[in-house]
Amino acid sequence: MTIEIVAVPAFETNYIWLLHDKVSDKTVVVDPGQAEPVLDFIQKKGWEVTQIWNTHWHNDHTGGNEVIKAETGCDVIGPSHESHPIPAIDIKVDEGDEIGLGSLVAKVMAIPAHTLGHVAYYIPDHHVLFCGDTLFAMGCGRIFEGTAEQMWQALQRFAALPPETKVYCGHEYTQDNGHFALTVDPDNQALQKRVKEVDLLRAQGKITLPTTIALEKATNPFMRAKNPEELAKLRKAKDIF
Repeated sequence: MTIEIVAVPAFETNYIWLLHDKVSDKTVVVDPGQAEPVLDFIQKKGWEVTQIWNTHWHNDHTGGNEVIKAETGCDVIGPSHESHPIPAIDIKVDEGDEIGLGSLVAKVMAIPAHTLGHVAYYIPDHHVLFCGDTLFAMGCGRIFEGTAEQMWQALQRFAALPPETKVYCGHEYTQDNGHFALTVDPDNQALQKRVKEVDLLRAQGKITLPTTIALEKATNPFMRAKNPEELAKLRKAKDIF
């Protein structure tokens, strides 16, 4: 592999993803809600951060932008159509745009629902997806600014990606999502097996990500929803679970 992807935990459940391109020796930070854990990590590794990729405006995904930019001189890249400004943004991106990091090219997918301007970054050559707070392992994000129709469309777009695509979500919500999923899809054997595996990982304090598109299509009730109305009912039930 010519890339390395590392999770840097932040707050109670967030993951800040660091994507390192070994060919160019450059690094991108995805959704840094905090600066300090990122700066500590890159100092130990000797990595050079040249870009930040933000998926949406929420502070737990952007709060570290300004400090990391001041320390590293990196460019901050984020969505064009957010309802709140992205801190320290340099480059605004939208559906169909491409961004490069060394030898890597990421395609921007506009996926409004969690927020109105939310985007994802997909790297086809490595089958890697950074999806922020839209798709979670066995779940999906809360629909704060968009609609259930938009969330359903976003998940359908993700479902059409290659099944081996690795999915890097913004939070460690997998265990809770799995337990909810079992209440609506109790006879799903793949789901039953996965929840047991996740419970074991969390009992050992281990990360449950990345997931894959294939795994989500088999076990995620939101991705398996047949229409926006079904997704809306699931999301309403999950909001009070």
